[in-house]
Amino acid sequence: MTDDTRPTTEITLLGRAYVIACPPDEQAELNRAARYLDRAMHGIHSRGKVLGAEKIAIMAALNITHELLNALDERREGDESLVRLSERLEQALNDAPRR
Repeated sequence: MTDDTRPTTEITLLGRAYVIACPPDEQAELNRAARYLDRAMHGIHSRGKVLGAEKIAIMAALNITHELLNALDERREGDESLVRLSERLEQALNDAPRR
């Protein structure tokens, strides 16, 4: 498949259109991600402290990465908590009198 025949989709960030190579079965996810990024960029832009689109994109990327890392940490803590609970349950079952 040449670059000319690769499937693409168009996204808009801060009012500017971008054509992105994307398989058709991933376009919905790309559009969802683009909407999320666009909202984040608009939020930063509306504060008026950062003017350039590149700086806005970098700040949005840092904020989204921070959100992702926090979510991953929370998930890991939840997984560890479930493992500890499972171990306690297994121990309690092993310690229970047998009939």
